[in-house]
Amino acid sequence: MDIAAEIRESLGEQWIPHIYRAKIRTQRTRSYHINVPQQENRAEIFHTLLGIELKVGNYRFSCPDLSTARYLQVFARIGCQAVAIPYDITKISTLADEIEVSWHKTILLFEEKSQDKTASARGRLRSILIREMRHEIDETGAGSLMPEFRQSTKQREN
Repeated sequence: MDIAAEIRESLGEQWIPHIYRAKIRTQRTRSYHINVPQQENRAEIFHTLLGIELKVGNYRFSCPDLSTARYLQVFARIGCQAVAIPYDITKISTLADEIEVSWHKTILLFEEKSQDKTASARGRLRSILIREMRHEIDETGAGSLMPEFRQSTKQREN
């Protein structure tokens, strides 16, 4: 069994692609595109005079609030170029908490399961793990650019 499958099985419902599929894509979302390489990235959050920014490599993305920046940071680390963001901003913070915890658990499990490997083998295995997560998230998709609004109104027929 490969390491990605072991970690997926260990985490169960806390596996990031599972959270994305079961808790994020089931609600009304909008897609968000970020220009990041499809690999593991270093993503940092900066508080500037103009607001909050997410820095990935040489690119900076303006974020409306800290919870959105934290939410996007996890997906930028994985290298996802398009993700779904809940349209209801009150739900972003709890989802950001959940996927951040899942990210840290994933990394801790990876360190535990690969401690007997050489540095180059660990690098390859980590790359495979990140690629598997990104692939599952990409398969689920980011949805449409804007959510669907139901405009049914009840009018009396005269």
